[in-house]
Amino acid sequence: MNVDIIIVGAGTAGMTSAIYALRNNKSVLMLESTSVGGQIAFSPKVENFPSYQSISGSDFSNKLFEQVLKLGANFELETVTAIVKKGEEFVVGTDVCEHTAKCVIIANGVKQKHLPIEAEERLLGNGVYYCAICDGAFYKGKEVAVIGDGNTALQSALLLSSICSKVYVLTLTDKYFGDQALIDQLKKTQNIETLTNTNVVDFLGDENLTAVKAVKDGKEFLLEVPAAFVAIGQIPDNERFANLVDLDKDGYIVTNASMQTKTPGVFGAGDTTVKQIRQLTTAVSDGAVAAMSAIEFLRK
Repeated sequence: MNVDIIIVGAGTAGMTSAIYALRNNKSVLMLESTSVGGQIAFSPKVENFPSYQSISGSDFSNKLFEQVLKLGANFELETVTAIVKKGEEFVVGTDVCEHTAKCVIIANGVKQKHLPIEAEERLLGNGVYYCAICDGAFYKGKEVAVIGDGNTALQSALLLSSICSKVYVLTLTDKYFGDQALIDQLKKTQNIETLTNTNVVDFLGDENLTAVKAVKDGKEFLLEVPAAFVAIGQIPDNERFANLVDLDKDGYIVTNASMQTKTPGVFGAGDTTVKQIRQLTTAVSDGAVAAMSAIEFLRK
């Protein structure tokens, strides 16, 4: 397919870019490798986005996707493998075919960070999970663990507390690194217990998780739970774009204030870029700026 703008990623930043581009009469192709919405689609509640007092992440993402499709965006569920500049166009290769565009917006977000534990992958889907809203209901009335100390971990713990008999939150330090409102709510929830200064070192179980092995204050112990939800952050996946963009030491795409990368016609937006704060609001801002910059690039 040949279009004006190809957007890599159908999260909040990517879909916002699509809205602005389509409303400026540009043809758009969005390419997404997994599912629409990005990380926020798995959030049980969104309560810090202007306009919605409270909405689930999946509902928010679905509304945004419906808006984009209604405006006329093309959408394909394909994994982008490479982007190459050929003449005045960009060739975007995927696991299915090749597409061409006059400019590209990279808004592919981030992926889940894993623990350095071999059993994590082996028990994935059989007691080890990354999405409480997706898999928490399987453990109704049981005790579970959440590993992490940021907003995702806090939201997961609060969601699980309404389903499970008890939720253990395992934090590496003695602090939370999430919104104060979530911290306050978590502290008030009676069936949530936080184990601070706790380092998870292994997951036990043959076919299904039976216990989490951890070290707290220098002492090893076993926490016998059938499920552990890992929420320790995200990492970018941008090496495949290194021929066109600069990456910082952590692998995030370097852009200027206009979301332009080092290659004219290639823009970054959202969590995949270098930034201080990664929130829905900043993703929307990035997406709008990237689209308007791309439109200006096309005009020139």
